[in-house]
Amino acid sequence: MKTIMIGEPATKPLTQGVPVKILGMESEHCAGIISDTLKVSADVTNYSVELNNRRAVVQLRSNFDALKNVVKSIIDVGYEVPTVKRVFQILGMTCASCSQSVESITRAQPGVVDANVNFAASTLAVEYLAEATSPDGLKTAVEQIGYSLLIDEESAEKDKDQAEEKRYNDLKLSVIASGVLSVPIVIIGMFFMDMPFANIIMMVLSVPVLGWFGRRFFITSWKQIRHGVVSMDTLVAVSTGTAFLFSTAVTLFPTYMMSVGVHTHVYFEAAVVIIFFISIGKMLEERAKKKTGESLRQLIGEQPSVVRIEVDGQETEVPIKQVAKGTIVIARPGEKLAVDGVVVRGSSYVNESLLTGEPLPALKTISDEVFAGTINQDGVLYYEAKSVGAQTVLQRIVGMVQQAQASKAPVQHVVDKISRIFVPAVIGISILAFVVWLAVGGMSMLPQAVVAAVSVLIIACPCALGLATPSAIMAAVGKGAKQNILISNAESLQAAYKATTILLDKTGTITEGEPQVVELIWNVAEDAELKAALSALEVPSTHPISKAIVKYLDVESGDVVVEDYENVRGKGVRANVNNKVYVVGSMRYAEEIGVTLSAENSATIVEWGNRGYTVSCFVQGEKVLALIAVSDVVKTSSVEAVKQFIDMGLRVAMLTGDNSKAAEWVGGVVGITEIYSELLPGEKEEIVAKLQGEGRVVAMIGDGINDSQALARADVSIAMGKGSDVAMDVAGITLTTSDLRGAVAAIALSRLTIQTIHQNLFWAFAYNIVGIPIAAGVLYPFTGTLLSPMIAAAAMALSSVSVVVNTNRKLVL
Repeated sequence: MKTIMIGEPATKPLTQGVPVKILGMESEHCAGIISDTLKVSADVTNYSVELNNRRAVVQLRSNFDALKNVVKSIIDVGYEVPTVKRVFQILGMTCASCSQSVESITRAQPGVVDANVNFAASTLAVEYLAEATSPDGLKTAVEQIGYSLLIDEESAEKDKDQAEEKRYNDLKLSVIASGVLSVPIVIIGMFFMDMPFANIIMMVLSVPVLGWFGRRFFITSWKQIRHGVVSMDTLVAVSTGTAFLFSTAVTLFPTYMMSVGVHTHVYFEAAVVIIFFISIGKMLEERAKKKTGESLRQLIGEQPSVVRIEVDGQETEVPIKQVAKGTIVIARPGEKLAVDGVVVRGSSYVNESLLTGEPLPALKTISDEVFAGTINQDGVLYYEAKSVGAQTVLQRIVGMVQQAQASKAPVQHVVDKISRIFVPAVIGISILAFVVWLAVGGMSMLPQAVVAAVSVLIIACPCALGLATPSAIMAAVGKGAKQNILISNAESLQAAYKATTILLDKTGTITEGEPQVVELIWNVAEDAELKAALSALEVPSTHPISKAIVKYLDVESGDVVVEDYENVRGKGVRANVNNKVYVVGSMRYAEEIGVTLSAENSATIVEWGNRGYTVSCFVQGEKVLALIAVSDVVKTSSVEAVKQFIDMGLRVAMLTGDNSKAAEWVGGVVGITEIYSELLPGEKEEIVAKLQGEGRVVAMIGDGINDSQALARADVSIAMGKGSDVAMDVAGITLTTSDLRGAVAAIALSRLTIQTIHQNLFWAFAYNIVGIPIAAGVLYPFTGTLLSPMIAAAAMALSSVSVVVNTNRKLVL
């Protein structure tokens, strides 16, 4: 029975329910809305709404997505459910089934909203309710099935690196030792089977290989089986264990085995070589996977660990963790800046290519912003810390990259479903092969039945399936970060691959986003006095056009004296400069004060108007001294970017709130013929929806708040660098540079990534589809031979390595 408690604290709270904190539930009316929402939820079996505690307590059906659906339903009716999102490092996973095991056990914990494991990155991205669970609880759950979860954020990366290094060294030792012990076993088993005590010698040499160097397979399998979980470790443990036990029985009880019709051949060599080959494969896989994560490690390493600060006029060095907001940090030439801040003393050129992609260093003086990870070049900078730790731009980028690498592309969900049933299915096929062999040949076929069953277990490779997608996603996100492309999730990366139409905002995306003087025509002889007078008129104004003219003239005010300054709103300015009255303003303002334009000037103004330029007149008395054309100029890179989009087979259109003449002129410059102008933000979104209704997959590229609705509606959203925070929050892909060619690179990266995933999946599926039947013995009637478990082990090891190598070949190397 479902219950609701409103007003007073619950007297009979649900003891086994999950507490869900709800922000915005301030009245009984709100509590009633929450109650009605939970009442109709198919995922809720019982609930209570506690108004005073600002929470609901829910009992859920046993399905992984139940809490996720409940949280979404509460958010959908206008309330907020605070959740914690963390990415944890996992140690001990060896295959896709391992990642499924960790994901399943995590999702089954009370309070976990969502969980995704990235096998290639060895990470667990989890969203949970802080009131219902904790990192310690998740760690305990994961450890119960044989894996380790690193929950200490400060030491996680270091611990992971140390653990990976130890794992690599252990695998190398295992390869060497098991290889040394396996060689005599293989030699005896293949060439000297009839020598005295041959089986005994092989059995004795096999014990340390399986019992010590292969012990982790048996230990992990036992932990998992106790929780109803199976993985690749299970396949290895069962196959090698079966081969060893069968061979031991033949060795210790040969007379009995012969009496029941079993040939006394042993398979010690198969058991040990399986451990040897799998160890080789895992060692090569670990080494190859290191390259996949190099981009992220480089980003993390861009921030120094020790910094120099100023305290009471004295310099001292402290760990970066001790730097707080307001601290004065010192950066000497050649040093990396430690935190985000504002320059308070000194000046220097700073290389910001890490964040902006711009190759030329930027001059930083007092009041200029500086960012962590950038490199001070030639002067000493004293800057006040404004953002530290995880709040710096660099660390936010690292966090975005980590979240993206831990996310899953839609295609991965299909692979996950297959992976969940893969190992049980392989075990079933192995049992079936064993039964069929015995049914066909009786006990005399027991050796062949064992070989077939063991070979099926060994040749099946869930690793290749598990690595196919996440290794490519991880490598692509890292490669994108190095190219100033920040991908917020794998869904955006996959969606970009399908894009058929590119919609470009004009201002700030195709153009520079700020007005510049593009032409200045003097009707009189140009001299320094007139330029100084024009500049003096514009300096006091804050209008963007005035700023553009001052920047273009770039003259010193000198002895210029300005009197009787008047700003005529919306028209222009008038002032007495060195005892001469000058006016600068619009053509309409010039006509109002009695200025008559020459035919040549009028024709120029008409031509400039057709280009979308804003025209200003510089006037003295009734004479036009100069005409000034100001426009938001097209970026030099935009023409090339549009051409590249078209060459990629994409349809390109422009969306802008600007007038049609300006839009058409810009479209003509860059080569865009499909233009939508004079649009409000909502109308931009309508255009996106209209094109989607025509069956187009739309990628929207913009930089401003006015683009955010269209970005949110688009199938793929790309925010340009130096744009608004709103646009970047909405976008699935963010460029840290303002170069439109970055968007071209993002689409190309998406296509290359999905192509790599498809290749990886093809070979992973093809390998298993072909390999498993051969291992089961389908070719035996035609060839008279069975696949050796040793060859099956080598093939399995190489299959997973080949997937990672292909990923590195396409996306890393």
